[in-house]
Amino acid sequence: MAQTRRLLEPDFADDLQRARKGDDDAFARLVAPLRGPLHAHCYRMLGSVHDADDALQDALVRAWLGLSGFQGRGSLRGWLFTVATRTCLDLAAARGRRALPMDLGPSSEHAVVGDRPRDDVAWLSPYPDVVLERRESVELAFVAALQHLPGNQRAALLLFDVLGFAAAEIAAMMDTTVGSVNSALARARRTLAEKVPPMPQQPTLRRIGDERIRKIVEAYATALEHGDAAGLVALLTTDVTWSMPPQPHWYRGLPAVTDFAVRLPLGTCGSWRHLATAANAQPAIACYRRPGPDGPYEAWSLNVLTLREDRIAEITSFIDPAVFARFGLPPRL
Repeated sequence: MAQTRRLLEPDFADDLQRARKGDDDAFARLVAPLRGPLHAHCYRMLGSVHDADDALQDALVRAWLGLSGFQGRGSLRGWLFTVATRTCLDLAAARGRRALPMDLGPSSEHAVVGDRPRDDVAWLSPYPDVVLERRESVELAFVAALQHLPGNQRAALLLFDVLGFAAAEIAAMMDTTVGSVNSALARARRTLAEKVPPMPQQPTLRRIGDERIRKIVEAYATALEHGDAAGLVALLTTDVTWSMPPQPHWYRGLPAVTDFAVRLPLGTCGSWRHLATAANAQPAIACYRRPGPDGPYEAWSLNVLTLREDRIAEITSFIDPAVFARFGLPPRL
């Protein structure tokens, strides 16, 4: 409804006319309210903030060059999401799907010392916390599961279930039939039912409450900084998982996770400092490491926490200092 009203507003019509004549400032005003949702859509499609940046930039260039194709009779939102979706499908076909360590093989029962990064894998990346109506649509488990879908199923499911487009609109967007869209939706939902936890994080986080979440995050950071294995284990579920892309090995269950924690982050990795943040609409912790007795603490990993009840059920440590700038975090403490 809001988009329909905008189509009738004089400012919108004036900016549209100006943009068609080459006024890039007018075009920027037209797309500004949709840049955030479009970027989030590209991230869901591609599983990478970097790829989402590229896709959105490419899509907006395509939209700018093809603005004459939008006559103003329909929704600018629908037209821009069509351009963005097609751009993402092209990019996904060229770059392949994003992965987490769980996609590579079974968990390890004991800590793998000297684990080497896999630079031949396109890894999923974390997404900065943003204001979205459907925050569960950027949760880590959901975005990771989307990567297992073929591009057409991924697009159909996101356009229908997340963005609210009708099957007929999606068929026009993807240049296919309504029957094909419905078939893609059915197959996509079957796959996601096997890979996404039945309860998304958002209801869990609301039930726990901000104050309890803050205390869990503080207790996690304190345990790592003090080398307190018992304090860390007390925060975890019995079936907890810990993965560290781009390291290929991952751990499941308290014995394996405890062995890993004691031998590496609590043992030989040096000392730690932490800053609380948020990623993928979930609590997260920026970890800073100092390997020796002196010097600053350098950016090391961004740990995204998945909670169940009031325990940590999953830790995903993205070992990539380059992501800190995207989250507005300092490179060192």
